[in-house]
Amino acid sequence: MPDAVAPLTLALSSAAPLTQASLEAVAELLLDHPGTLVLTGAGMSTDSGIPDYRGPDGQRRVTPMQHGEFVGSSAARQRYWARSFIGWQRFSHAEPNDCHRSVSALQARGVLGPVITQNVDGLHQAAGSRDVTELHGTLAEVLCLTCGTRTDRDLLQARMAEQNPGFEALASGEASDGSRVSSQIRPDGDIVLDDALVTAFHLPHCTTCGADTLKPDVVFFGGSVPRERVDACYALTDEAPALLVLGSSLAVMSGLRFVRHAAKRGIPVMAITRGPTRGDDLMTVRVDAPLRPSLRALVDHQA
Repeated sequence: MPDAVAPLTLALSSAAPLTQASLEAVAELLLDHPGTLVLTGAGMSTDSGIPDYRGPDGQRRVTPMQHGEFVGSSAARQRYWARSFIGWQRFSHAEPNDCHRSVSALQARGVLGPVITQNVDGLHQAAGSRDVTELHGTLAEVLCLTCGTRTDRDLLQARMAEQNPGFEALASGEASDGSRVSSQIRPDGDIVLDDALVTAFHLPHCTTCGADTLKPDVVFFGGSVPRERVDACYALTDEAPALLVLGSSLAVMSGLRFVRHAAKRGIPVMAITRGPTRGDDLMTVRVDAPLRPSLRALVDHQA
């Protein structure tokens, strides 16, 4: 190892036992496998104010919107869009954090290659990363499930504001009846909101066909990633010299399948995340440590 390993170890001197040695192993593998493919999860964006669904123990902390529920009734869509209308005001102002910037820096140096992200926030691109595949889609676009019309999310936000005058004030707890909204934003852009407030929200309709089946262009829990996107990610995995998982518990198959595919190919599989993952038995190296200082140490090491 080059002499630069020393500051890497010192940078994580307060991390969990064995983390330093494991991170050095990650650094060595990245050095030997330039252009490593990256798979990122919700843990990348927590420092940007977007919490993940699960804690370090892997247990789900909040119940996300289910695909079947969303497509099943206008009431479910009303509930989602009322919450999302409030949540978007905060979600859309989230900015890349040091984790995103570290990935971008390592990619610019050729250490890392393409990025597959399970996140729908666009923060990798905002931080300067290129070749980003958004596995679960993006909240920045809205799709009509009836006619296929696509709409920019900001344009829909403006239209919902016109149709729901006064509702926006709930974001800062200024409702005339004294009710307040929760500050708990979710990874898919909605927010906890009392059901009594939801019923007053006017559900948006498609300006092309008039249906109330507008849906953010993301894969909800229970939904399926488009086949062509899955195939493209398999192709990236086939071409990758190694795979690095960042900030994901791999709790859902949409990401775990690429870890399994990489392991089947026999390429190194690494992970830096808090708590266990469903792919632990497939890992060449797994680091259980905070993501931000770990990535910062890797950037310093590769300088």
